[in-house]
Amino acid sequence: MLTLDHSPVSSDPGILGGAVVFRGTRVPAQTLVDYLADGYSLEQFLEFFPTVERGDAEAFLQLLRDAA
Repeated sequence: MLTLDHSPVSSDPGILGGAVVFRGTRVPAQTLVDYLADGYSLEQFLEFFPTVERGDAEAFLQLLRDAA
């Protein structure tokens, strides 16, 4: 179950102006969406942004699917 304590993303006004970023990083979650829309794979995104954990990226994508 997803809780705020285990969310794959966070937002803090002191980090990138409050943009939603992957937990423990400064990588905006929107960047993953943009990369996938541009034809990159999840694996390529993770190679470009090694501070993002695979589980967090997958959980974020699941949140997007559930919200649709």
